[in-house]
Parts: sequence; C-alpha cells; structure tokens
Amino acid sequence: MIRKSMASALAVLAVCTVSGAAFAQVPANITAAVANPARPAEDSARDAARHPGEILAFADVKPGASVVDFIMGGGYFTRILSGAVGSTGTVYAYQPAEFIQFSAKYGENLKTVSAALPNAKPLDGSLLALDLPDGLDLVFTVQNYHDLHLKPFPAATAAGVNAEIFKSLKPGGLFVIVDHAAAAGAGTTVAHDLHRIEVAAVKAEVEAAGFKLEAESPLLRDATDPHTASVFDPAIRGKTDQFILKFRKPK
Repeated sequence: MIRKSMASALAVLAVCTVSGAAFAQVPANITAAVANPARPAEDSARDAARHPGEILAFADVKPGASVVDFIMGGGYFTRILSGAVGSTGTVYAYQPAEFIQFSAKYGENLKTVSAALPNAKPLDGSLLALDLPDGLDLVFTVQNYHDLHLKPFPAATAAGVNAEIFKSLKPGGLFVIVDHAAAAGAGTTVAHDLHRIEVAAVKAEVEAAGFKLEAESPLLRDATDPHTASVFDPAIRGKTDQFILKFRKPK
C-alpha cells in the first residue's frame, strides 16, 4: 500500500511546477541574446513584464538549436531566439498566410525581422496546410495558441496544427506554449471574443497529438485577472493571467 502511494506521488511529481527560484539560472546564450543592444528599444522596454530570459531558459533553448517561432507577430521573441541559438542554429519565423491576408503588417513584420537576422528563415504558409521543417528541437508559441480556435478557422484546425508540430519535432523535441488563461470551464469557447483559452483545453488537445506534458510554470500567473475581459481591453492589457506549458515528443 505504501509502495502504491509512493508511485502515485511520483507520477504526480513527474509533471513538475517550476518555482520562481528555478528561473534564477538563465544560461549565458539567452542572457546575451536578451541584452543584445541591437534589439529595438520598444522590445527591451517590455522585458520586465514578459520575462523572456526565464521563459527561454524554461524552453531549454541551446546554441545550435533548430527552432520555430510559431506565429511570430512582431518578432519580439524571434530576435531573442536568433541570438540564443547563435550562428550554428536556425530560427524559422512563421507567420500564417491567413494573418498576412487579414493585415499586411504581419507580412511586413515577417520580411523585416527575418531579413535582419542572418540565421532566420521566413515561413508564411497556411495554417490549414501547415508544413514545417522536420528535425526541429523546439516549436515555441506565445499568446497565439488560442488563435487556432478563431471563428474563421475550421473546428479541426488545432488538431491538424498539433499533428504537424508533433511530426516535425525530432524525438525528445519540445513544444512550449504561453497563452492568456480563460476561466475554468471555458474551454475554447472564448478564444475568438476574449483571445483566451482554458489551460485544461490546451493540455487535452496537445496531449491528444501524442505529446507528454513535462512541466508548467507559474511565472506569468496573475490571480487578480478576473478572466472575463478581452486581453485587448485597456484595463487588463499587459496584465493578464498567463500559463506556460512545456510538452515533449516522446523519444
């Protein structure tokens, strides 16, 4: 009976919650990338709130890695990832064709950011026919997983994307997701209107693709967020409750 209890406890601990103290150790490659004076001033001004060094340390970004910045937005993390993987690594900056069609600014960001980074390669295919390079070490996405559930996309979009990411990662590769938290029980229903998603829904979808949840971090959690407002509401923008999940493709 004691052995059974111990086994159960170990199973729970296998999916660890990383404490704030664990983030004190940010590797030199990531520290240097964050401190790079070539980064735009407006990016650096956001570092205190976004904690890029600690997050990329959690994502185990190493020199020489092959990484996809999935839905790269304005390139905030693309630039830091580029420095962190170094000249022997590659960062694929992915901006969905659907986003570029919606706003030309997405396409301009993709071209400008990737052109400025010697180890970055732009990708702009459709989410509905996603085709990522194979042999990746990491797929990294920040505040965009919920977009897979926007109303214009078919219901199976997230499943298709997760399957392609699973296929493209090398065995042991990581899929790290940061996103705005929705209220418990909300599932994916508020993704379009509030741009949030319930953490339990993300775990279920990603694990259904074959991934194993390895760790989650409380670094960006905020108990004062009521989870009822759009993340673009001025009252909450930049101060949302966010979760950080690390999934691994089994070896």
